[in-house]
Amino acid sequence: MGKIYDVIILGAGPAGLAAGLYAGRSRLSTLIIEKGQDGGQIAITDEIENYPGQMVEGESGPSLIARMTGQAEKFGVERVSDTITEVQLEGDVKVLKSTKAEYQAKNIIIATGAYSRPIGCKGEAEFMGKGVSYCATCDANFFEDFEVYVVGGGDSAVEEAMYLTKFARKVTIIHRRNELRAAKSIQEKAFANPKIDFFWDSVVEEVYGDDILQGMIVKNVKTGETRKVEADPEDGMFGLFGFIGTVPNSKLFVGIVDMDERGYIKTDDDMHTNVPNVYAAGDVRIKSLRQVVTAAADGAIAAVQVERSLSDYF
Repeated sequence: MGKIYDVIILGAGPAGLAAGLYAGRSRLSTLIIEKGQDGGQIAITDEIENYPGQMVEGESGPSLIARMTGQAEKFGVERVSDTITEVQLEGDVKVLKSTKAEYQAKNIIIATGAYSRPIGCKGEAEFMGKGVSYCATCDANFFEDFEVYVVGGGDSAVEEAMYLTKFARKVTIIHRRNELRAAKSIQEKAFANPKIDFFWDSVVEEVYGDDILQGMIVKNVKTGETRKVEADPEDGMFGLFGFIGTVPNSKLFVGIVDMDERGYIKTDDDMHTNVPNVYAAGDVRIKSLRQVVTAAADGAIAAVQVERSLSDYF
């Protein structure tokens, strides 16, 4: 029988690292399992401006996450790089299995995050963080007085487009249909906003530029015609925001923990799932705001709940 941890945390994004920090400070035997690089979505963000206590100038996703990682390690949190393929969460001892190892713990914190559904155009990955974004709250300020484009037609896309008008001089919504899917009340506000324009029946085929986003090809899905959209020469770039949904990294837990129809895990305010001693924190759970600060708060709450459950147990 291998080591049984007090808690295993799946994921080393802000939620998982905050959970590790709080669990480690509580002197719990703690293991964080991460299959990729620390940080999740924030690891690909070049600049951060809205995390309380960050460096005012020059803070990036990687620099912030590096300090979070160091804090967790300072308090004795163990780390493993591995991909979990099977979970057994019933009973007092939870079991996580990969192709090379088996891990056991009394408590599990699921902090596997979510990822933005990609726009699906050529060159998209190359310009992520260099003009292509999926978070208006995170990045709107970087496009003050620039032109920006928003892909999508649902509530989130239209609401984020209206938010972007506070910063950008013009916002164009690109939607593959000839009418929005957003609620009528939201549509009315968008149509009344003089800074919002529309490309109907359109999709982005390709984005390009010299290190930063400077142009894109937009295709009309009905006529097949394409048009080039290029940055104003004085600006040198423009912003492209994708709001066609996010996808939670929760497939491993389907049929085990309760989820909504999109796959986000249901929790109470203290991060408990329906399975005893299994918690979810960060972007993988149902929540109204997915930001570094809210993910970190979730992780802290989950770890404190773990500590309290173990104290009650003993």
